[in-house]
Amino acid sequence: MADDAAPDHERLDRVGEIQEAWRRERPDLDPSPQGVIGRLHRVALELTERLVAVYGQYGLTEGEFDVLATLRRAGAPYERAAGELADHTLVTTGGLTKRVDRLEARGLVERRAAASDARRRLVRLTPEGKDLIDRAFTAHLANEHRLIDELGETDASTLESVLTRWLRILDER
Repeated sequence: MADDAAPDHERLDRVGEIQEAWRRERPDLDPSPQGVIGRLHRVALELTERLVAVYGQYGLTEGEFDVLATLRRAGAPYERAAGELADHTLVTTGGLTKRVDRLEARGLVERRAAASDARRRLVRLTPEGKDLIDRAFTAHLANEHRLIDELGETDASTLESVLTRWLRILDER
C-alpha cells in the first residue's frame, strides 16, 4: 500500500462523499443522519439484489416468493384467506390477486371457497408449490446466513438488536 493511501476504514464510501459535499455546500446543515439512513438504504438495495437472485433461481419474483413463504409458514394445510394473505405479505388485495393469478397459472397455488362461507376465498399451496418453496426457502436461508456471516457474530447480533429497537420506535408512531 502506498504511503499516501488511506486505510480501508478511513476511505470515504459513496455516502461519505455525499455527506462531505453537503458539508461543503451547506455548512449550516448537519448531514450526519445520512451516515446511517443513507447506508441502510444502500445496504437494503444491495441485500434485495442478492436475495432476488436466489428467488430467480427458482423462477420466482420477490413477491411470489413472499406469497409462497407466507402460505408455507401458515402450517398445514398451507392456506390463508385472501385478506389474511394480503395482510401477511404487506400488499394490497389487488396486488395480491396478480401474484396469486401467476402462481395459480403455474400450478403452485389453488383457490377455493371456504366451507363456512362460499364468498370467502382461500389460497392454498399445491404439493408442487410446497416442494418449490421448501427448496427455495432452504436456499434463501443459506444465502442469508452467508450474507450475515460476512459481518461476524458480534456485529450481526448488535445490528439485530439496534434494528429491532429502531423498528419498534418507528412502529409506535
